[in-house]
Amino acid sequence: MSRMLTVVPAPVSAQPRPDADFEVDASTAIVAVDGAGPVAEYLAGILRPATGYALPVVADSRPGSITLTIDGGDGDPAGYRLDVERTGVALRAAGAAGLFAGVQTLRQLLPPAIEAAARGSGPWTVAGGHVADRPRYAHRGVMLDVVRHFFTIAEVRRFIDLVAQYKVNVLHLHLSDDQAWRLEIRRWPRLTGHGGSTQVGGGPGGFYTQEQFRDLVAYAASRHITVIPELDVPGHTTAALASYPELTCDGVEPPLFTAIGNATGFSSLCTDKEVTYRFVDEVFAEVAALTPGGFLHIGTDETHATPEEGYLRFVERVLPLVGRHGKTVIGWQEVLRAAVPPSVVAQYWGRGTDDATVAAAAARGNPVILSPSKSAYLDMKYTEETPIGFKWAGYVDVDKAYGWDPETVVEGLPPSAVLGVEAPLWTETVERFDQVEYMTFPRLPAIAELGWSPRSTHDWPDFRRRLAAHGPRLAVQGVNFHRSALIPWEEQIPWEG
Repeated sequence: MSRMLTVVPAPVSAQPRPDADFEVDASTAIVAVDGAGPVAEYLAGILRPATGYALPVVADSRPGSITLTIDGGDGDPAGYRLDVERTGVALRAAGAAGLFAGVQTLRQLLPPAIEAAARGSGPWTVAGGHVADRPRYAHRGVMLDVVRHFFTIAEVRRFIDLVAQYKVNVLHLHLSDDQAWRLEIRRWPRLTGHGGSTQVGGGPGGFYTQEQFRDLVAYAASRHITVIPELDVPGHTTAALASYPELTCDGVEPPLFTAIGNATGFSSLCTDKEVTYRFVDEVFAEVAALTPGGFLHIGTDETHATPEEGYLRFVERVLPLVGRHGKTVIGWQEVLRAAVPPSVVAQYWGRGTDDATVAAAAARGNPVILSPSKSAYLDMKYTEETPIGFKWAGYVDVDKAYGWDPETVVEGLPPSAVLGVEAPLWTETVERFDQVEYMTFPRLPAIAELGWSPRSTHDWPDFRRRLAAHGPRLAVQGVNFHRSALIPWEEQIPWEG
């Protein structure tokens, strides 16, 4: 079967032509036309290690080449057109984001061995045919919690590279919680000096300097991924309160918190103190300056320790503060309890289908990001035997991760209100990066397909077959993915633990 029929996420249209396969060889060049240079260099970096070929990036057209062109026009800037002929490969897009998405499809048309870090023997055959493609939703995200367990810049970079190949374009980083504060704030240095010093279980913790974070944001942008930072307020704030007890109502410094379990919603900034609003304003001013993306995530969930009147007042005061720093607010669905303007984006994490508050807000114009915990939470166990993770939202194997439609998951939600989908990975039980990989793959490709592919392509038997072809590819990349028994993997590879 042509590899063109195993692409994940499924393209809008794929027409295989086995007689048009293209061979990448020592004479192949990559031609970059009209601003395509950065994506062409990225493609060359993907192909050079395994092939051992020079694959020069050039500006002049030549036969037997892979040609990347930004052709402008009125097309979707995230869409692309890919033609593979015996005489060459042509990838065209209206913008660099579309060109980058097309490269992810192109690499899937090559053998899995193309992902190797060392030179292989080939042959390096690109499956022939034509692909026309564009995304269903603008927001196709994944969330990584670096608070409960800390992950290094190098590990987050690898995470970015792995998720980018499935056309994910948003990385939501959960940067503060009860257990720690992970991003340097220069006007409030104890947030990381004290609040970032530990993690779940009492480990050493860690944090990102502003320079490191700025570099990480730039690295993600080079993969056409926007970083959305989340600093959770007014709840989930023990690390901040322990660092600056003046943010508490009684002025008493709480101990650092390193536990897991059902312990949520017990902390709160004091919403009656003016210092709280100065703190929030100054924190978000620094964070906004580090992130060119248009959004800041302010959390607002599980605020059981915050009096309702204080919560509503807090949200209504903080929204304009964020707006003054040029950003649009995202909050978990609880933010809709307050009187929020239609610009505020709500992130839905509920387990049911009946949420009148979310549906009503969406009808008024509030966009919604869908992260239903019963199908999109990557910290849920796959099955009862999964060694890590939770099960409070149920077991989530690949069929459940794939088996929902963003337009119908919340009753009464207008389809036009769906900004996109996002798969959160909370890390209370995820201690190492190989476990991040294990919980993320292969569920993330399933959710990424819901965000990218048209509804008409949604078909579990077909997805199951296509995903099976990705086992060898993930294995070559060294990804410690879960070998779900629901998928007929093309190559049986022992679980690595």
